[in-house]
Amino acid sequence: MPPERPLKIGITCYPSVGGSGILATSLGLELAARGHEIHFVSYERPFRLPANTPRLFFHRVEINSYGLFKYPDYTLPLSVKLAETSRDFGLDIIHAHYAVPHATAALLARDMLPAHRRPKVITTLHGTDTTLLGRDPGYGPAIRHALEAADGITAVSEFLRAETEKLIAVNRPIEVIYNFFTPQPPSRSRADVRRELGVDDHEVLLFHSSNLRPVKRFDILLEAFARVQSRAPCKLLVLAGGDFSAFSEEIARLGIRERIIVRENITAIEDYLQAADLGFFTSESESFCLGILEAMAFGFPSVSTRVGGIPEVTLHGETGLLAQAGDVAGLVDALVTLITDPVARARMGAAARVRAQTTFTAPVIVEHYLRYYRAVCAADSFHDGAGM
Repeated sequence: MPPERPLKIGITCYPSVGGSGILATSLGLELAARGHEIHFVSYERPFRLPANTPRLFFHRVEINSYGLFKYPDYTLPLSVKLAETSRDFGLDIIHAHYAVPHATAALLARDMLPAHRRPKVITTLHGTDTTLLGRDPGYGPAIRHALEAADGITAVSEFLRAETEKLIAVNRPIEVIYNFFTPQPPSRSRADVRRELGVDDHEVLLFHSSNLRPVKRFDILLEAFARVQSRAPCKLLVLAGGDFSAFSEEIARLGIRERIIVRENITAIEDYLQAADLGFFTSESESFCLGILEAMAFGFPSVSTRVGGIPEVTLHGETGLLAQAGDVAGLVDALVTLITDPVARARMGAAARVRAQTTFTAPVIVEHYLRYYRAVCAADSFHDGAGM
């Protein structure tokens, strides 16, 4: 059989720090490396998207403020740019990460084009577009329509698929394709980074990365971290993708200012991951938790909450420890267990690395996406019309 031709894929995502944008960027890079042509479309260049990468292009969406609108609109300019990009480059697929506004804009873009030039629209659900917005009567019907009208739907965990089917009642199959993480070689040694952070060789360094949204329950994380100091002193490294100043008062109240190290909007996260010993995540809702996977890839376990898709990533007692959401005492006990037992920490870390390299690695996940892309492209589409 002749080899399958490379695909031309448009990707639209949130460009800021967050699991969906990170996954979308990593997927685009991996696809481009495999010979496919990738076009990112967003209001900013995704923060981990390098310049001058072969077969990878970025198209900026210009957002204008008109006095007619109380708030600037993004969905319509995004849809126009997606339609232009698809028309000019002959896209096979628009892959929208998040139902709102990206899938909605992708559907509008598809409908602007003639029937014979319409790309397939695939929507990947990452979490809050289902678990939060899907419950909102102001968004739920629009999300359901966007999913029903798409050519394909994926979710990043079995939990998220089940939640979507329950909350939005989507009458379409949803393909579960997990997140993945491909670490780059660190540019500095572990010793150099720990010296920069002011962490001694004997100190255990906890690691947390997130956009610090309320659902991450960083307030609970700080409370547990403060309590653990009397039983197992340690330090905490936070790679913050949001405004960390909002927590300054709470950190001062808890008396842990000297124990916390913050780095904001870091792109070369591998330097810092290799310096850590134990992940710590306290979300009240989570569809996957990419930060846990990043820790696993560098061979250290995590203490995290037993919510959403996290138990699909962390195997309790094998690759990390889980506690109930909001259970500060349980989180503290789990932290003390792994901080004070380096043998158990190393054993779980080794198992975590193996799991990351066999289940959540690019060769597995990217090939899954490619099979799904080609299946969707080969399927007959019920969407027609003349377009413009």
